[in-house]
Amino acid sequence: MSELSFEQMLEESLKTIRNGEVVEGTVIDVKEDEIILNIGYKADGILTKNEYSNDSSIDLTTVVKPGDTMEVKVLKVNDGEGQVLLTYKRLAAEKGNKRLEEAFENKEVLKAKVSQVLNGGLSVVIDEARVFIPASLVSDTYEKDLSKYADQEIEFVITEFNPRRRRIIGDRKQLLLAAKAEQQKALFEKIAVGDVVDGVVKNVTDFGAFIDLGGADGLLHISEMSWGRVENPKKIFKVGEPIKVLIKDINGDKIALSLKFEDQNPWLNADEKYAVGNVVEGTIARMTDFGAFVELEPGVDALLHVSQISREHVEKPSDVLSVGQVITAKVVDFNGEDRKSTRLNSSHPSISYAVFCLKK
Repeated sequence: MSELSFEQMLEESLKTIRNGEVVEGTVIDVKEDEIILNIGYKADGILTKNEYSNDSSIDLTTVVKPGDTMEVKVLKVNDGEGQVLLTYKRLAAEKGNKRLEEAFENKEVLKAKVSQVLNGGLSVVIDEARVFIPASLVSDTYEKDLSKYADQEIEFVITEFNPRRRRIIGDRKQLLLAAKAEQQKALFEKIAVGDVVDGVVKNVTDFGAFIDLGGADGLLHISEMSWGRVENPKKIFKVGEPIKVLIKDINGDKIALSLKFEDQNPWLNADEKYAVGNVVEGTIARMTDFGAFVELEPGVDALLHVSQISREHVEKPSDVLSVGQVITAKVVDFNGEDRKSTRLNSSHPSISYAVFCLKK
């Protein structure tokens, strides 16, 4: 029997490897963009930055050092130059897919940082396995701009798992809806008509404002914003500002709100402020053919009939009065039961006397 040469014995002592095989290697050297590993084969293994991670900005010298051991997968036994090409990220992705499959089957809530903001949604990576969250499943409300989610850590569940088609879909929306349902239930259990609660202005429209009460939104109608008239809610409220509101009504899941607090009702002491004989000041708010409406304070208006504007004949109130004009008058009649009528005697220079009719 012929004796084996040293080279032959060394070669036989080294293991054989195949493409796709998972092996363990020891880091021999590491550069910024390349790791060299001893994998117990006649040639060293080369792990490039592209095959280590999807993060192109990573510096490999910051993640491994000589002497570290790594589990890697063989991409190509011979790259043409006698070296073995390895991959770490693909092996990690396979393990990540297994992790995601288990999460999909168990309906587990996952947490990961958003790695990319795409036109159609968000991309997150778990153990090198990518999950796509469509824009429609990112939030429980429509969001045109998803850029605010960049680098944010978010929670989601896997609703579709098909790695062969590279289709792994995440859903954040259902978690938000479930949390909101719990908050809504808790809110309705603790609020009642007549309560004064804290809220935040969520949206303002021409007819009112929607207030976030922490679990449900309530509608503050324009007619409930003040004891007086409100022409444009958008000039009064700003989205995001805190506000205290009164629960006026609860009908199913609908909540009606008000800012007409009873202790601020101008009619509580109107019989004293506008008693017969009192001299008061008011502002012409609007005019009709039959008279002018005068605001004495928010929520308390008076009607100055055209026949009572002057001792001389007045064809139209606008002939002698103008909107925004301030007049002084004396109360000559007050009807507090139906809050409809109060008569005043005006001391305006061009008016001898006046009859007003107060309305709530």
